[in-house]
Amino acid sequence: MNQKPEKIIIFDTTLRDGEQSPGATLNVDEKLAIARSLARLGVDVIEAGFPYASSGDFIAVQKIAEAIGSETGPTICGLARATRQDITKAAEALKPAAKSRIHTFLATSDIHLEYKLKKTRQDILSIVPDMVAYAKTFVDDVEFSPEDAGRSDPEFLYQVLERAIASGATTVNIPDTVGYTTPAEFGALIRGIKENVPNIDQAIISVHGHNDLGLAVANFLEAVKNGARQLECTINGIGERAGNAALEELVMALHVRRSYFNPFLGRPAESTEPLTGINTKEIYKTSRLVSNLTGMMVQPNKAIVGVNAFAHQSGIHQDGVLKHKLTYEIMDAESIGLTNNQIVLGKLSGRNAFQSRLKELGFDLNETDLNKAFVRFKDVADKKKEITDWDLEAIVNDEIQNAPEVFRLELVQVSCGDHSRPTATVTVRNAEGEELIDAAIGTGPVDAVYKAINRVVNIPNQLIEFSVKSVTGGIDAMGEVTIRIKHENRIYSGHAANTDIIVASAKAYLIALNRLYAVLQQEQQVVKA
Repeated sequence: MNQKPEKIIIFDTTLRDGEQSPGATLNVDEKLAIARSLARLGVDVIEAGFPYASSGDFIAVQKIAEAIGSETGPTICGLARATRQDITKAAEALKPAAKSRIHTFLATSDIHLEYKLKKTRQDILSIVPDMVAYAKTFVDDVEFSPEDAGRSDPEFLYQVLERAIASGATTVNIPDTVGYTTPAEFGALIRGIKENVPNIDQAIISVHGHNDLGLAVANFLEAVKNGARQLECTINGIGERAGNAALEELVMALHVRRSYFNPFLGRPAESTEPLTGINTKEIYKTSRLVSNLTGMMVQPNKAIVGVNAFAHQSGIHQDGVLKHKLTYEIMDAESIGLTNNQIVLGKLSGRNAFQSRLKELGFDLNETDLNKAFVRFKDVADKKKEITDWDLEAIVNDEIQNAPEVFRLELVQVSCGDHSRPTATVTVRNAEGEELIDAAIGTGPVDAVYKAINRVVNIPNQLIEFSVKSVTGGIDAMGEVTIRIKHENRIYSGHAANTDIIVASAKAYLIALNRLYAVLQQEQQVVKA
């Protein structure tokens, strides 16, 4: 049978591989928020997590399957090692989804076989068809990945893929697990699979790649030219080590250069039919959401979604763009949903207008969260004359989509100056409702605040990153603070926004501490059990 799709399938793994970025751990509510955004974006498949890895991952996959996995929504996918217990757990988590996929994997490179798996090639040729067939007893849609395919012997790879497809795999994914290959090599690997796997016409060829050498997107585009029809990527390119191929870069490359890629998909070069099902106007909002919730800031010069992506400082460039945008812009900022930062609401705006604008921005809040966000909006509107879409996004992300509060900031007060020692007093309320109050001296106001918080919370940690950026221009702009703390080689992030940067700093720190505390509590419960 011929399963060749009309468009390139976009498989998003932000919630699985992306969450493996150090410090990017998300709670269930945050994963749901991102999953909803991915559904609006129009991704075809959401890899929601690794159900066997932890109870938290299982619950997240299950809830995403329930909330997002409708007949008209994306396929919900769960990752599983090629073992019966992993596959069974994934199938259980995916049950609520109308369209579900089990993605199982097993390494095929000699280095992985020898040092990680302690297995022979013959072992792999036996395990793969058995486990793919087992996954097929639960779902019709099964994906198989030969881990580290980029460093595997092609002839052996062909045998593994043939057996996986014969056992029921509908997608075979070719991972460049360590970001080792170059575009020419990766393209040749895909071409070799097309030419040497006898039953390859019965499955879709997918690609997954890491960005260790900065070549992931280039590798994927070369793979498309050679027959790959599914791209596994993440928002903002987040992921282990140097990250994954970035969804926004792949989609916009295929969009802007349609005439170049059309012939490789059997289309006339002049065809204007989109190559993916992505609603590109949702790209910027989704990028911002993922950045805010993971605490991983997007670098200013990042392609497509960086703040400088559509900025022009050179006089020659500015002159050219003013005369005709195409002189220095190959795509319109509005095509990714980046509009002029216009005033949309003010302090006299009512609740209905606020809710309506949030829906236009992609936020569908329940009654409780809407009330919390509206109270915060009124507070900000009293301090800021101009409320922009970016301010509204910051308010919602800061007020609603954060870790559960065990420790809540009640008060922060700072005294500092060029001839005084920075001193901070903080009041923090704990889960039992007790007010914890202390003060500290620091090298600066933020350092003093963090030392005072540490004295009352008393959770050992190391601050490894602190960054501040303005949401909008102007002296009354909201400031966004992102911090990352480290405890026993694990990283936790916190993100907060406020018109007072000291308050934002304190809140961001407490969010990170709450995440750390939640993990410590969970580990203690496991030990007791």
